[in-house]
Amino acid sequence: MVLPAETERRAKRRALNVCRDHLRKALELARIVPQMIDCFIKNDKEKARQLFNEIRSREDEVDEARRLVSRELAEIGAILLSREDFLRFTNLTSEIADFGEGIAFRLVEIMEHNWSVPMDVKEDLLKLSEAVLDTVIRLRETMMVLTYGSAKAMEKAKDVEIAERVVDELYRGLEIKLLSSKLDFPALILLRDVLQLLEDSADKAEDAADAARILSFIM
Repeated sequence: MVLPAETERRAKRRALNVCRDHLRKALELARIVPQMIDCFIKNDKEKARQLFNEIRSREDEVDEARRLVSRELAEIGAILLSREDFLRFTNLTSEIADFGEGIAFRLVEIMEHNWSVPMDVKEDLLKLSEAVLDTVIRLRETMMVLTYGSAKAMEKAKDVEIAERVVDELYRGLEIKLLSSKLDFPALILLRDVLQLLEDSADKAEDAADAARILSFIM
């Protein structure tokens, strides 16, 4: 006979596993963004198009994984009182994937139109994207330790906050550099969007880390 407490523990593990798988797919997509910007630096349009198509394909996988989380939580039912916390975490990480697709689209458009962008801006953009990726990696590390107790999860979540502050500093410096440059107006608008989407990705990772903190108390 399975006791109610044991049934709830199994339900939590089941929910956590599908959330981790969803985050893994979002991280795989996030890893491609710096590669896109490397193509932007090299003006490698063909490779950029290939990576954009890969990002779109992986975004579909993230969406399917999010739907799987919803289905799993619906099947688990009322025995898991913390269903909303798992859903909130997954919705936040899904947005990171959405932002990645938006970044890639804008970079491809700038390249297709042959708008000139200073090399120092491109290189700083790569540094910013790598810092954003670091926040998502730190987020996954947080999710991987949830079953080791709230203290460990809180420690790892703090690393996400620290990584997000690095992103903020890079973002502010690059935004001023961008506004001071003599870019064509369409390129300026698209690059400002790219900067904002990168910063938003780090913000979502930090919000997701907060959601993971909450989950750590009920695991």
